[in-house]
Amino acid sequence: MPQGTLIPNISEVALICLRPKDGVIQMVLRACRCFSVCPVCGTVSRRIHSRYFRKLGDLPWEKVPVLILLQARKFFCVEGNCRQRIFTEQLPGTVARYSRRTFRLSEALGWITLAVGGQGGARLARRLGLLVSGSTLLRQIRRRISSSAPVQAPRVLGIDDWAWRKGHRYGTILCDLETQKVIDLLPDRESETVAGWLRQHPGAEIVSRDRGGMYAEATRKAAPGAIQVADRWHLLRNMSEALKNALEPYHRLLVQAAGTVRDSEAKAVPEMPSHTAPWELRVQQQNRQRRYSRYEQVQQLMQGGMRPREIARHLGLDHRTVRKFMRAEFPEAKPRIKRCIVDSHAEYLDRRLEEGCRNITQLWRELREQGFGGQLSIVRRWLRHRRGYRPQLLPGVPRRTPLRVSPRQTVWHMLKATPSAQTYLDAVYRISPEVSLLARLAREFFRMVRNRDIEAWLPWLASTKNTALAGFASRLARDQDAVLAALRMPWSNGQVEGQVHRLKLIKRQMYGRASFDLLRLRVLQKI
Repeated sequence: MPQGTLIPNISEVALICLRPKDGVIQMVLRACRCFSVCPVCGTVSRRIHSRYFRKLGDLPWEKVPVLILLQARKFFCVEGNCRQRIFTEQLPGTVARYSRRTFRLSEALGWITLAVGGQGGARLARRLGLLVSGSTLLRQIRRRISSSAPVQAPRVLGIDDWAWRKGHRYGTILCDLETQKVIDLLPDRESETVAGWLRQHPGAEIVSRDRGGMYAEATRKAAPGAIQVADRWHLLRNMSEALKNALEPYHRLLVQAAGTVRDSEAKAVPEMPSHTAPWELRVQQQNRQRRYSRYEQVQQLMQGGMRPREIARHLGLDHRTVRKFMRAEFPEAKPRIKRCIVDSHAEYLDRRLEEGCRNITQLWRELREQGFGGQLSIVRRWLRHRRGYRPQLLPGVPRRTPLRVSPRQTVWHMLKATPSAQTYLDAVYRISPEVSLLARLAREFFRMVRNRDIEAWLPWLASTKNTALAGFASRLARDQDAVLAALRMPWSNGQVEGQVHRLKLIKRQMYGRASFDLLRLRVLQKI
């Protein structure tokens, strides 16, 4: 059908007239052809029995409703043996049987329903000039989808669960990993439900899943010839959880190692200037490194014979800066101390600190009595940066306990090889060779999965015996075929996880009011 035409289908109907009436545009149409075909026997008939008008809704014009008066006809069937003596002319490109809306209006309402739902779709349609209720939209979309083509089983199937209510009720999503489309939703994640779907839709050759036993069992029952592929992300996550559980008995050891590292660093690091905070030192060091790199560039260009102004244009520097770099070996920047409103009370604060007053709030109150207008945070920051005041490091005040490093944080440091935590990890490994072995096995497993190193599978499995990871390794061994398939094949559940995210967005747009069948319709349709 040509797009953007005035009438629904110019090959089937013709325009008789247009007229406005009661705020509605009436469009009178009639059929173009002089014959019709019997829907039972297929005989062409030209004998007209009668005529009547059908009222049809159509797309609005600039938010003005449009009503079509379609002049429909009834024909006699000329075939003597046909049981259908009289039939109504059908216009399949304009309107369906018994329908009160044109095809193009029904299609527009269907997309609105799939995009924003029933009640939301009704509100949007009302803004566009389409007067329809939410119940009508839902009824129409259900009728439309129920007559669609049946679901075909894909060659590569991805299965995962999704939460109706996290921790209480779950469903199952099935995706075609080759076309990257959702093919069906199931109301639960029971093994029998998934197995029943696989029996009704045979043909899956590869099934990608997480390490949940229910989907593995369902695939073995209903599709024994399919290759099961364990999702690599779930393998790595299961490894992380197993390592965290293995480190739980060593929690006291981790705390001891963290305290040892903290004490050693406190002794090794020289005392910082009392007026400079640690973050200021880092910024100063970064600025110094940047200035030094510019200084080296100036020296190289100067040795190459370039003049100061040419060097300045080349490097984007001021010519005075270039001359300063050319004259000195490397001029250090003088530290700049910003003026602060607390500076005028420095003598009083120094005297009170010598007297033994360590309460910052008390000092701030005394300054307020003397006319100081700043807040408590300014006094605290001034004492910390200008006088190096640290309440936990003052004589007679006990230090805080060493920083507690949880098993989960330790697992993160081990697997990510965090540079800042290397000293802490070395202390842990030095105290406990068992933890060192567990970390080495976990890193080897990550390397094996990421690099798809199938040859390293059996040696890694053998090396986990008599360790805290033996239980995790034995569970992997029972699912060995799926694990090896994950190392050998490119398929994974990454696409399925993305579709689960899309499903969650649609579910939350529905505010939890709609039923499973509408959620399934909206997820299956590509908006």
